[in-house]
Amino acid sequence: MFVRLRTKEILMTYALDTHAAIRDLEATGLSSTQAEAIVATIAKSDSLTVAKADLDTAVARLEAAIATSERRTILAVLAVAGLLFAALRLT
Repeated sequence: MFVRLRTKEILMTYALDTHAAIRDLEATGLSSTQAEAIVATIAKSDSLTVAKADLDTAVARLEAAIATSERRTILAVLAVAGLLFAALRLT
């Protein structure tokens, strides 16, 4: 069976020997029904698979969001410090 993985940038296809996978699972003591259900789930899991490019994009977005939050926090601290300094000078 061929399983297709869809991402925004690429379409990957890989071969999954479902018969061998079922045999391997049955060899561990699973019933035929259980082994077939597991292999069917794996074969359908293309929406659960993430490509490295998708992970890289997500990491870059998170790093940018963290950097923005850090800048905002620093500006807020400086603003509060400035207000405190101004308030102390007025007293």
